[in-house]
Amino acid sequence: MSTSASTAQVSTNNLDAFWMPFTANRQFKQSPRMFVGAKDMHYTTSDGRQVLDGTAGLWCCNAGHCRPKIVEAVQAQVAEMDYAPAFQMGHPKAFELAARLSALMPSPLDHVFFTGSGSESVDTALKIALAYQRAIGQGTRTRLIGRERGYHGVGFGGISVGGIVNNRKTFGTMLTGVDHMRHTHDPARNAFSRGMPENGAEYAEDLIRIIQLHDPSTIAAVIVEPVAGSTGVLIPPKHYLERLREICDQHGILLIFDEVITGFGRLGTPFAVDYFGVTPDLVTTAKGLTSGVIPMGAVFCTKAIYDAFMHGPEHLIELFHGYTYSAHPIACAAALATLDTYEEEGLLTRAADIAQHWEDGLHSLKDCPNVIDIRNLGLIGAVELDPIAGEPTKRAFSAFLKAYDDGILIRTTGDIIALSPPLIISKDQIDELFGKLRTVLMTID
Repeated sequence: MSTSASTAQVSTNNLDAFWMPFTANRQFKQSPRMFVGAKDMHYTTSDGRQVLDGTAGLWCCNAGHCRPKIVEAVQAQVAEMDYAPAFQMGHPKAFELAARLSALMPSPLDHVFFTGSGSESVDTALKIALAYQRAIGQGTRTRLIGRERGYHGVGFGGISVGGIVNNRKTFGTMLTGVDHMRHTHDPARNAFSRGMPENGAEYAEDLIRIIQLHDPSTIAAVIVEPVAGSTGVLIPPKHYLERLREICDQHGILLIFDEVITGFGRLGTPFAVDYFGVTPDLVTTAKGLTSGVIPMGAVFCTKAIYDAFMHGPEHLIELFHGYTYSAHPIACAAALATLDTYEEEGLLTRAADIAQHWEDGLHSLKDCPNVIDIRNLGLIGAVELDPIAGEPTKRAFSAFLKAYDDGILIRTTGDIIALSPPLIISKDQIDELFGKLRTVLMTID
């Protein structure tokens, strides 16, 4: 189909049937923004324009778009075997992928449970944590601890431990037995920090307050994002994560890192586990696992957790949990090819080489109107804008629309612009991204 024919088809489609996720549906359908193609660092719009991807899709296309090795692997797999059940059956690529993934993680994170998304990975990790405590005779440990402003997907488990108000307020009581530590955002002391803030390690002590309130014998696990992404890029203060690990160890509580965003090279290391030198008991991943090509997630757990379930008669199921699409053959093929692409191009560590250029470009926006904070780590960045009085989110949304018109894709959450480009971005493209973003910030009200 020609480009003109494709554009004509898009323009005549009825947009009403699709209830779009996390979207202002009425605004969008009055003035649609349609992507019809993608390659490497760019999307192609329905009117033929190129848009530089400043967000890796939704934090997921870490290797860029339509990379040949991944495309070919998916095409070959769908022709060979489209689907295979993971319940009581297997296929070779699932075991190959699990072995390759576990080799990327520090010991003792040696085992992998496959899911279909980040939300499913979070619910899986929470269920494994609860089941593990029961398996070791600690069945009173049923409480789960999240953090204010945390984002852990949109399942009931994820929104229960999550701490973003709009993701929670409409949906009732959610899971019981959940509490939240305070967030670490401290603009009064840390505004415009470059990298990890100097102040705020003491916020980890809020976990002790919660432990004293509920008693440690009731708490199964604590879940945090090493870098909080969807809430607007909150960087952990220096020594904060180390202190959380210490407190959990002291009280027999499992620590879960949600690395759906930080996993697979985002910080210049394979995982945030490596960047911060803190090893949790469980790690949730998705997004960059397949570079966004096919939905897939994975949960890493320690050998001790896995072994706690491996007892009793061998014909019995050890964990009553799983998904129809766990270890889907096409997803496994995509993930294996994605790992090959990361390895061949050094993408799991490339962010470390360009992080300083990224940081300098991002912080060059400090003098733009309405900018009240800038945050960065690895290839993640945020520009926080002063909200318009009485109209929260409107200023950032105006920036988003203007940016799209000017040929860059950014993401907004509240009045925060979040950026997380594919790991293949060049220095010239970083300069283009921030140059155009400067124009946007200088022209919006």
